[in-house]
Amino acid sequence: MSVAEAAATAEAQEAGGKIRPSSLRRIPVIGVVTQDEEAQGAFKTMDLNRVISLLEKTDKDDLEEKQLKSVKKLVQCYQNGFPLRDLAQIFKILNLCAEKIENQPHFIESAFNILKLCSLPFLKKKVSDEITYAEDAANSIALLGELMKIPNSELRIQICKCIVDFYHAEPPKKHITGYQQASSSYKIKMAEVGGLAKTMVQSLGLLENQLVEKLWVLKALQHLSTSEVNCTLMMKAQAASGICAHLNDPDPSGQLLFRSSEILWNLLEKSSKEEIIQQLSNLECLLALKEVFKNLFMRGFSHYDRQLRNDILVITTIIAQNPGAPMIECGFTRDLILFATFNEVKSQNPLVKGLRFSNSYEDFELKKLLFNIIVILCKDLPTIQLLIDGKVILALFTYVKKPEKHKIIEWSAAQYEELQLHAIATLSSVAPLLTEEYMLCQGNARVLAFLEWCESEDPFFSHGNSFHGTGGRGNKFAQMRYSLRLLRAMVYLEDETINNDLCEKGTIQQLIGVFKNTISQSDDKEEVIVLEIQSDILLILSSLCEHHIPRKEMFGTEGVDIILRVMKTDPTKLQSGLGYNVLLFSTLDSIWCCILGCYPSEDYFLEKEGIFLLLDLLALNQKKFCNLILGIMVEFCDNPKTTAHVNAWRGKKDQTAASLLIKLWRKEEKELGVKRDKHGMIIDTKKPLFTSFQEEQKIMPLPANCPTLAVMDVAENIRAKIYAVLGKLDFENLPGLSAEDFVTLCIIHRYLDFKIQATHKQRELATKSWENFLARTSNAKALKKAKRLQEKAIESSRYSEHPPNAVFHRTDIKGLNTTVPSGRVVTVESTPARLLGGPLADTDIALKKLPIRGGALQKVKAVKTVNESKKSVPT
Repeated sequence: MSVAEAAATAEAQEAGGKIRPSSLRRIPVIGVVTQDEEAQGAFKTMDLNRVISLLEKTDKDDLEEKQLKSVKKLVQCYQNGFPLRDLAQIFKILNLCAEKIENQPHFIESAFNILKLCSLPFLKKKVSDEITYAEDAANSIALLGELMKIPNSELRIQICKCIVDFYHAEPPKKHITGYQQASSSYKIKMAEVGGLAKTMVQSLGLLENQLVEKLWVLKALQHLSTSEVNCTLMMKAQAASGICAHLNDPDPSGQLLFRSSEILWNLLEKSSKEEIIQQLSNLECLLALKEVFKNLFMRGFSHYDRQLRNDILVITTIIAQNPGAPMIECGFTRDLILFATFNEVKSQNPLVKGLRFSNSYEDFELKKLLFNIIVILCKDLPTIQLLIDGKVILALFTYVKKPEKHKIIEWSAAQYEELQLHAIATLSSVAPLLTEEYMLCQGNARVLAFLEWCESEDPFFSHGNSFHGTGGRGNKFAQMRYSLRLLRAMVYLEDETINNDLCEKGTIQQLIGVFKNTISQSDDKEEVIVLEIQSDILLILSSLCEHHIPRKEMFGTEGVDIILRVMKTDPTKLQSGLGYNVLLFSTLDSIWCCILGCYPSEDYFLEKEGIFLLLDLLALNQKKFCNLILGIMVEFCDNPKTTAHVNAWRGKKDQTAASLLIKLWRKEEKELGVKRDKHGMIIDTKKPLFTSFQEEQKIMPLPANCPTLAVMDVAENIRAKIYAVLGKLDFENLPGLSAEDFVTLCIIHRYLDFKIQATHKQRELATKSWENFLARTSNAKALKKAKRLQEKAIESSRYSEHPPNAVFHRTDIKGLNTTVPSGRVVTVESTPARLLGGPLADTDIALKKLPIRGGALQKVKAVKTVNESKKSVPT
């Protein structure tokens, strides 16, 4: 933002209007005083240039007294504020006074008095002055930060007071004729433009041992950090790390910690959060945060101390999201785990000896924040051992039980319920990482017993007034919801020890019973939470039953009944946004995992018209369900009883299953951009199944473990599944087809032929390549032609013009009669033993066998002996 734009912005915001570009271009020049008032003069006549010239002189003995007198006169003249038009000269005078302080201490008072006047609002004579003198104002305010380098406590404090007054402007003591006060936000905007926040952060490094001045600077920065522009400047000056590292410095007043934490909050909210986290993710900052939090946790008893303690923990939680933060190395993680669990698991650690939580709001919030940070810390795998040592699973499981009426607890009923739900939610994140501890604590038994209480008739009036208790007021649905989330997280691990233990405890039958109860107990108010509970139950059952026939048999007809009930849901509810879509997906998944493969369940599903319900869902023509439903249909068609059900189904307007499938095929091809004419016939016979997506797709290298585009094409579009279902129906005697359907059916019937067509082409190319190779080995003309083509290709790849002084190396070997590149290793294939009969075979007999390739074998008439060959070798 330019200086002029910032000034215009401040003026427009003060007026309460919207900022328009035209307001930056057209600057009205309107006087606010009459000629008579101007004649009287708003200020006493004073030549500022004369004061500047006087301060710049150094050659007279009595000069200092005159200089001080002139500055004093200036202060008296401008005691009601500085006009914008005089700012540049006044601040030059201030700077000259500051330069003299080191050798002439009397100028401290002069500079101090000028700074006091800077606290007053600037004055403007014309409406346009704020824009006209914006650059002078920005440079003048920026000078305040530079003056912090003067080693004088009074001046530094006065500069900070002046900055604080930007945000608490006081009206001038006396109205000046012909002038009006500049907008209240003008100084704030000019401070942003001048970069004052950055120099104020840098000044902290000059105040290591001066507590009073440091507190004033922090107060000024606290005000400056309310602006996003200033926070960005402070971030670039490394304000976060510089302030955080000194949080634990001695300060009897307590202001240092309060103001520092406030600045850190503003930096996290109003600048780049990632950059601030990176600045705070070092050992020095985390050690400071750790000591501050420990002191407040153990010794903070006031309302203010507890609030500050919670703020520090929230800042720590944000930092802990960075995997690179040394939370473990500084010992902060171990302490946080101890503080989170000492109330549930007795500890002899002196840090928590004698500590207790009260039911105050701050302590209650602290407990929830500690649960929350455990979830974040557990994402770092080295933390797991600390979680084991701290017995976190055992501590969290103390909440997974029905409330005990007569037990004296420090929390109110509403607080305990919220902590209970929060603890179960935390277990969902932590328990999958600590399966051994989960089993040692009898985790499955505890959760199932709690789930049993959730569906019991035990009178319990939940408050449902928290994030985790949403939708559970006056019932136990919230507790049931989080218990099922925990079970779902555990069965998703596919740990057979956990899953076997669950099945042995009757989980399948219990969950089916819970599902039935939710149907009878549900109310329209809790519809969303009930749908989530039902979806989670079906997902858990799917995970338990997949690949296990005995468990599918336990699922049995009761399980099939609840699936059929969901499939009969009114289709209009699928668009309600309440969660019926998710429930239907879970239902289709449970058909895959709990029914298919178990013949009694499949037969019962067919008897109850399950195939009809599947085809009804397919006829809704919702793409998100089609792929999954067709996959189920393919598997069900392996059952010989399925075909009759498929052929017997009738949809709207007496539509048959075959007609529906063919219609879906045409719709899919239209969406994929496959070329067909108006009758549905193939246009491009060379690429009968090619889609527009495949034409646009470029060749991309993929790793070996990634599926190819061809495989993804088969997996993602539904054509392969439609082909499979119609193939199970033998493509014959399909009722209810139109002429267009028969044309499409012919294409579907040849689907695999059209797909292997690419394989045929590859085989043809391989055969042609082999024939060309044979031609080069047996035909001299073909060899010469191939050689010429090879040389031409090599030449075309070279530069036409060589750079000067370049050395040219030939890449071909002269006189080489080969058209393939030669390597360092040559593989020579010997004559197969089946032609020669092995090494001991009679040569005469071997010669009688006809060779497969090449000329006839020649019998050697004379063979040199070893001695003869030695004589022929020259010595």
